[in-house]
Amino acid sequence: MSGRPRWWAEAALIAICYLAYSMVRNLVPADHAAAVSRAHEILKIEQMLRLDVEYELNRLFVDHVWLGVTANYYYATLHFAVTIGVLVWLYAWHPGRYVAYRWVLFGTTLTALIGFYSYPLAPPRMLPGYVDTVIEFNTWGLYDSSPVAAISNQYAAMPSLHTAWSLWCGIAIFTVAERRWVRALALAYPTVTVLVIMGTANHFILDAVGGAAVLAIGYAVSPGTLRTMAVVFQMRRSTA
Repeated sequence: MSGRPRWWAEAALIAICYLAYSMVRNLVPADHAAAVSRAHEILKIEQMLRLDVEYELNRLFVDHVWLGVTANYYYATLHFAVTIGVLVWLYAWHPGRYVAYRWVLFGTTLTALIGFYSYPLAPPRMLPGYVDTVIEFNTWGLYDSSPVAAISNQYAAMPSLHTAWSLWCGIAIFTVAERRWVRALALAYPTVTVLVIMGTANHFILDAVGGAAVLAIGYAVSPGTLRTMAVVFQMRRSTA
Protein backbone atom coordinates (compact mmCIF):
# COMPACT_ATOMS: atom_id res chain seq x y z
CA MET A 1 0.00 0.00 0.00
CA SER A 2 1.60 3.27 -1.11
CA GLY A 3 -0.87 5.80 0.29
CA ARG A 4 -0.96 7.07 3.85
CA PRO A 5 -3.95 5.74 5.85
CA ARG A 6 -6.25 8.28 7.46
CA TRP A 7 -4.64 9.39 10.72
CA TRP A 8 -7.85 9.30 12.72
CA ALA A 9 -8.60 5.74 11.60
CA GLU A 10 -5.07 4.67 12.56
CA ALA A 11 -5.31 6.43 15.92
CA ALA A 12 -8.63 4.71 16.63
CA LEU A 13 -7.25 1.31 15.58
CA ILE A 14 -4.16 1.68 17.74
CA ALA A 15 -6.25 2.88 20.71
CA ILE A 16 -8.59 -0.11 20.41
CA CYS A 17 -5.67 -2.52 20.15
CA TYR A 18 -3.97 -0.85 23.13
CA LEU A 19 -7.09 -1.21 25.27
CA ALA A 20 -7.44 -4.84 24.23
CA TYR A 21 -3.78 -5.39 25.05
CA SER A 22 -4.26 -3.83 28.50
CA MET A 23 -7.31 -5.94 29.28
CA VAL A 24 -5.97 -9.25 27.98
CA ARG A 25 -2.58 -8.83 29.65
CA ASN A 26 -4.26 -8.46 33.02
CA LEU A 27 -6.20 -11.69 32.46
CA VAL A 28 -2.97 -13.63 32.94
CA PRO A 29 -3.60 -16.09 35.82
CA ALA A 30 -1.97 -14.78 39.00
CA ASP A 31 -0.97 -18.05 40.68
CA HIS A 32 2.22 -16.93 42.41
CA ALA A 33 3.40 -20.38 43.45
CA ALA A 34 2.97 -21.81 39.95
CA ALA A 35 4.64 -18.79 38.34
CA VAL A 36 7.64 -19.07 40.68
CA SER A 37 7.88 -22.80 40.03
CA ARG A 38 8.08 -22.10 36.29
CA ALA A 39 10.79 -19.53 36.95
CA HIS A 40 12.89 -22.17 38.69
CA GLU A 41 12.31 -24.49 35.74
CA ILE A 42 13.48 -21.80 33.31
CA LEU A 43 16.56 -21.18 35.44
CA LYS A 44 17.41 -24.88 35.50
CA ILE A 45 17.17 -25.05 31.72
CA GLU A 46 19.44 -22.03 31.39
CA GLN A 47 21.96 -23.51 33.80
CA MET A 48 21.99 -26.72 31.80
CA LEU A 49 22.59 -24.69 28.62
CA ARG A 50 25.08 -22.39 30.40
CA LEU A 51 22.94 -19.36 29.58
CA ASP A 52 22.21 -18.22 33.14
CA VAL A 53 23.77 -14.76 32.97
CA GLU A 54 20.94 -12.89 34.72
CA TYR A 55 22.35 -13.04 38.24
CA GLU A 56 25.74 -11.59 37.31
CA LEU A 57 24.12 -8.83 35.28
CA ASN A 58 21.75 -8.06 38.13
CA ARG A 59 24.70 -7.77 40.55
CA LEU A 60 26.45 -5.43 38.11
CA PHE A 61 23.42 -3.15 37.93
CA VAL A 62 23.01 -3.19 41.72
CA ASP A 63 26.68 -2.49 42.44
CA HIS A 64 26.73 0.54 40.10
CA VAL A 65 23.96 2.90 41.17
CA TRP A 66 24.06 5.05 38.02
CA LEU A 67 23.63 1.94 35.89
CA GLY A 68 20.76 0.54 37.94
CA VAL A 69 18.86 3.84 38.12
CA THR A 70 19.31 4.54 34.41
CA ALA A 71 18.16 1.01 33.57
CA ASN A 72 15.02 1.43 35.70
CA TYR A 73 13.91 4.51 33.77
CA TYR A 74 14.97 2.94 30.47
CA TYR A 75 12.83 -0.13 31.21
CA ALA A 76 9.82 1.89 32.32
CA THR A 77 9.71 4.47 29.53
CA LEU A 78 11.40 3.52 26.27
CA HIS A 79 9.36 0.35 25.79
CA PHE A 80 6.33 2.47 24.91
CA ALA A 81 7.94 5.75 23.84
CA VAL A 82 10.27 4.32 21.19
CA THR A 83 7.65 1.94 19.77
CA ILE A 84 5.08 4.71 19.42
CA GLY A 85 7.78 7.01 18.05
CA VAL A 86 8.74 4.51 15.33
CA LEU A 87 5.08 4.04 14.39
CA VAL A 88 4.64 7.82 14.04
CA TRP A 89 7.92 8.10 12.10
CA LEU A 90 6.85 5.40 9.65
CA TYR A 91 3.40 6.92 9.25
CA ALA A 92 4.66 10.47 8.68
CA TRP A 93 7.76 9.87 6.57
CA HIS A 94 7.45 6.34 5.18
CA PRO A 95 3.72 5.71 4.63
CA GLY A 96 4.42 3.04 2.02
CA ARG A 97 6.10 0.90 4.69
CA TYR A 98 3.87 1.86 7.62
CA VAL A 99 0.96 -0.54 7.11
CA ALA A 100 3.15 -3.62 6.71
CA TYR A 101 5.14 -2.84 9.86
CA ARG A 102 1.99 -2.00 11.79
CA TRP A 103 0.51 -5.42 11.01
CA VAL A 104 3.75 -7.13 12.07
CA LEU A 105 3.61 -5.27 15.40
CA PHE A 106 -0.02 -6.24 15.95
CA GLY A 107 0.65 -9.89 15.09
CA THR A 108 3.65 -9.94 17.41
CA THR A 109 1.73 -8.44 20.32
CA LEU A 110 -1.24 -10.78 19.87
CA THR A 111 1.08 -13.79 19.85
CA ALA A 112 2.81 -12.51 23.00
CA LEU A 113 -0.54 -12.16 24.78
CA ILE A 114 -1.29 -15.80 24.01
CA GLY A 115 2.08 -16.69 25.52
CA PHE A 116 1.41 -14.63 28.65
CA TYR A 117 -1.90 -16.39 29.25
CA SER A 118 -0.58 -19.86 28.47
CA TYR A 119 2.60 -19.63 30.53
CA PRO A 120 2.42 -17.21 33.49
CA LEU A 121 6.01 -16.78 34.68
CA ALA A 122 7.56 -15.01 37.64
CA PRO A 123 10.46 -12.69 36.80
CA PRO A 124 13.92 -13.29 38.34
CA ARG A 125 13.39 -10.49 40.88
CA MET A 126 10.88 -12.75 42.63
CA LEU A 127 13.50 -15.44 43.21
CA PRO A 128 15.94 -15.58 46.16
CA GLY A 129 19.23 -13.81 45.53
CA TYR A 130 18.00 -11.43 42.84
CA VAL A 131 17.47 -7.75 43.58
CA ASP A 132 14.55 -5.68 42.31
CA THR A 133 16.39 -2.55 41.19
CA VAL A 134 13.25 -0.39 41.37
CA ILE A 135 12.91 -1.17 45.07
CA GLU A 136 16.66 -1.05 45.67
CA PHE A 137 17.03 2.47 44.29
CA ASN A 138 13.51 3.68 45.07
CA THR A 139 12.85 4.84 41.51
CA TRP A 140 9.76 5.17 39.38
CA GLY A 141 9.01 1.90 37.61
CA LEU A 142 6.40 -0.17 35.81
CA TYR A 143 5.05 -1.77 38.97
CA ASP A 144 3.08 -0.79 42.05
CA SER A 145 3.09 3.02 41.85
CA SER A 146 3.60 4.02 38.23
CA PRO A 147 0.80 5.22 35.92
CA VAL A 148 1.27 2.18 33.69
CA ALA A 149 1.10 -0.33 36.53
CA ALA A 150 -2.41 -1.32 35.50
CA ILE A 151 -1.12 -2.85 32.26
CA SER A 152 1.95 -4.50 33.75
CA ASN A 153 0.90 -7.89 35.05
CA GLN A 154 3.99 -9.12 36.86
CA TYR A 155 3.58 -12.70 35.63
CA ALA A 156 3.46 -11.66 31.95
CA ALA A 157 7.14 -12.33 31.46
CA MET A 158 7.31 -15.04 28.80
CA PRO A 159 7.83 -13.97 26.09
CA SER A 160 9.58 -10.65 26.70
CA LEU A 161 7.54 -8.02 24.90
CA HIS A 162 10.32 -5.52 25.65
CA THR A 163 12.56 -7.67 23.47
CA ALA A 164 9.96 -8.22 20.75
CA TRP A 165 9.05 -4.54 20.42
CA SER A 166 12.66 -3.35 20.55
CA LEU A 167 13.61 -5.82 17.82
CA TRP A 168 10.64 -4.63 15.77
CA CYS A 169 11.82 -1.03 16.20
CA GLY A 170 15.39 -1.97 15.32
CA ILE A 171 14.41 -3.84 12.17
CA ALA A 172 12.00 -1.13 11.01
CA ILE A 173 14.57 1.64 11.47
CA PHE A 174 17.48 -0.36 10.06
CA THR A 175 15.63 -1.34 6.89
CA VAL A 176 14.11 2.08 6.23
CA ALA A 177 16.68 4.63 7.46
CA GLU A 178 19.56 5.64 5.21
CA ARG A 179 22.00 7.30 7.61
CA ARG A 180 24.58 4.93 9.05
CA TRP A 181 24.51 6.34 12.58
CA VAL A 182 20.72 5.92 12.70
CA ARG A 183 21.03 2.32 11.54
CA ALA A 184 23.74 1.74 14.16
CA LEU A 185 21.37 3.02 16.87
CA ALA A 186 18.70 0.70 15.47
CA LEU A 187 20.98 -2.27 16.07
CA ALA A 188 22.05 -1.04 19.51
CA TYR A 189 18.54 -0.48 20.85
CA PRO A 190 17.37 -4.12 21.09
CA THR A 191 20.83 -5.17 22.31
CA VAL A 192 20.76 -2.68 25.18
CA THR A 193 17.13 -3.57 25.92
CA VAL A 194 17.98 -7.25 26.42
CA LEU A 195 20.80 -6.31 28.80
CA VAL A 196 18.47 -3.98 30.73
CA ILE A 197 15.63 -6.49 31.15
CA MET A 198 18.09 -8.97 32.67
CA GLY A 199 20.11 -6.45 34.68
CA THR A 200 16.95 -5.16 36.36
CA ALA A 201 15.91 -8.79 37.07
CA ASN A 202 12.70 -8.42 35.11
CA HIS A 203 13.37 -11.20 32.61
CA PHE A 204 15.38 -14.33 31.93
CA ILE A 205 17.41 -14.60 28.75
CA LEU A 206 14.98 -17.28 27.55
CA ASP A 207 12.23 -14.67 27.83
CA ALA A 208 14.23 -12.62 25.33
CA VAL A 209 14.49 -15.66 23.06
CA GLY A 210 10.71 -15.97 23.35
CA GLY A 211 10.37 -12.31 22.39
CA ALA A 212 12.39 -12.90 19.22
CA ALA A 213 10.22 -15.93 18.46
CA VAL A 214 6.93 -14.04 18.70
CA LEU A 215 8.33 -11.31 16.45
CA ALA A 216 9.15 -14.00 13.89
CA ILE A 217 5.56 -15.23 14.18
CA GLY A 218 4.34 -11.65 13.80
CA TYR A 219 6.19 -11.42 10.51
CA ALA A 220 4.91 -14.84 9.43
CA VAL A 221 1.23 -14.01 10.01
CA SER A 222 1.30 -10.44 8.68
CA PRO A 223 -0.84 -9.84 5.56
CA GLY A 224 2.20 -8.83 3.50
CA THR A 225 4.01 -12.09 4.25
CA LEU A 226 0.91 -14.17 3.62
CA ARG A 227 0.32 -12.44 0.27
CA THR A 228 3.93 -13.04 -0.72
CA MET A 229 3.68 -16.70 0.24
CA ALA A 230 0.46 -17.04 -1.78
CA VAL A 231 2.14 -15.50 -4.86
CA VAL A 232 5.17 -17.78 -4.52
CA PHE A 233 2.93 -20.82 -4.06
CA GLN A 234 0.91 -19.86 -7.13
CA MET A 235 4.09 -19.37 -9.19
CA ARG A 236 5.36 -22.80 -8.14
CA ARG A 237 2.06 -24.41 -9.11
CA SER A 238 2.05 -22.72 -12.51
CA THR A 239 5.59 -23.94 -13.28
CA ALA A 240 4.98 -27.47 -12.04
